Amino acid sequence: MPASWAMGRPTALLLLLAFLTPGAAIRVPPAMKALSSLRWSTSFTSRGTVAKKYSIHYIQQKVNHFGFDADKTFKQRYLIADEHWKKNGGSILFYTGNEGDITWFCNNTGFMWDVAAQLKAMLVFAEHRYYGESLPFGNKSFTDSRHLDFLTSEQALADFAVLIKHLKKTIPGAKNQPVIAIGGSYGGMLAAWFRMKYSHIVVGALAASAPIWHFGNLVPCGVFMEIVTKDFKRSGPNCSETIRSSWDAINRFARTGAGLRWLSENLDLCTALTNTQDVQNLKAWISETWINLAMVDYPYESDFLQPLPAWPIKVVCQYLKNPSVSDAQLLQNIFQALNVYYNYSGQASCLNISETTTSSLGTQGWSYQACTEMVMPFCTNGIDDMFEPHSWNLREFSEDCFKQWGVRPRPAWIITMYGGKNISSHTNIIFSNGELDPWSGGGVTKDITDTLVAITIPEGAHHLDLRARNAFDPTTVLLARSLEVRHMKQWIRDFYANQRKKH
Repeated sequence: MPASWAMGRPTALLLLLAFLTPGAAIRVPPAMKALSSLRWSTSFTSRGTVAKKYSIHYIQQKVNHFGFDADKTFKQRYLIADEHWKKNGGSILFYTGNEGDITWFCNNTGFMWDVAAQLKAMLVFAEHRYYGESLPFGNKSFTDSRHLDFLTSEQALADFAVLIKHLKKTIPGAKNQPVIAIGGSYGGMLAAWFRMKYSHIVVGALAASAPIWHFGNLVPCGVFMEIVTKDFKRSGPNCSETIRSSWDAINRFARTGAGLRWLSENLDLCTALTNTQDVQNLKAWISETWINLAMVDYPYESDFLQPLPAWPIKVVCQYLKNPSVSDAQLLQNIFQALNVYYNYSGQASCLNISETTTSSLGTQGWSYQACTEMVMPFCTNGIDDMFEPHSWNLREFSEDCFKQWGVRPRPAWIITMYGGKNISSHTNIIFSNGELDPWSGGGVTKDITDTLVAITIPEGAHHLDLRARNAFDPTTVLLARSLEVRHMKQWIRDFYANQRKKH
């Protein structure tokens, strides 16, 4: 899930995201736009390549669910996989799509595919409005705030509710089956909020790595970057200290034209640095890289954001052992560390500081959301974290948002809408968080009630539990998944028991 933190301006730091990079979502070719077509997707696990079969569908959704202009509609894309679905005693697992192309999330949420058989489940992956193919105004969707006015979590949840009602009405056997919402990062927030707001439509929710409390002053603004720093500190001696020292080294080189040329050449940048703003962008890009590594510090090779080795931070920290070397040596070591993230495949000819992650994430849309209701405060002090000091300045942030989108943020709205920490009246939500994941600082990490439960994964990064089974999974994530399935089975049993009582 992207966040909005970097050098005092709104940017898309992917923090899934999901919640990070300048870049547009991948557009699906026109040939894929048939109203119902069969596609194969592949997911790589330790057992090799497993083919997954799903069909692609579209539903006409109202652009504005909370008004009465029935003429304005758009096509929302969704995917269905029903290989293991049973009409008798089955269930529906509904992925609450987040900020990107839904096929990408489908391919990276192997947990749902792994548990489909034992839950006799139909899998549904719903695309979030304004992402992927689900654009309310086509190529005009991002032209101005008037077209973007319908990009909100509330409208997205209403889309999901209408879609589920449609599925139950049109798919024989689905009408009387329990639906469980599942999501990760921003999608995990949506899954939790969906259960809160539409408890008559979904019987429960699995909200993985969902920072529903990273708003207002519910958690300290520095907690995110402190966890990033801890990840590097635990992964190698002097690793975080070396990174902390690198900022001043960059600043010293950046004082002269010759220093800018040295930085450009020795960091192998695609575009040469020429001014102070370029240096700020460079440091923001490097910061985003360390953040991304903290999110995807998985115990096996992966390509979620970039192709990476197992435990990538440990690999990075092999190059960052001594903060006391010369500025030139320190920054050459930083270059080697950056190469682990950007050139693990060995195919990059230079490093592009405008790119940090896959283009399947829709950063335009997230930038707007971060400037309206998804206002997440971030700050650093350079002492408890390894970054340059940077305070959270709402006024400055608001000005940047107004310049970019013509809107101003409403920082208290999410707390008003979804309750902040006052959520004990709700039921049947699992909040899972990995201790390595910086988003866990804004997540629910302790049980609230018997049915609002927290599952903590000590060796887990960003929604590791939603990824496919892997031979290198730590025992802690295996236990987490088994607990999640146990809760879901109980929700399903309760649903059918209540149905029998009614009859």
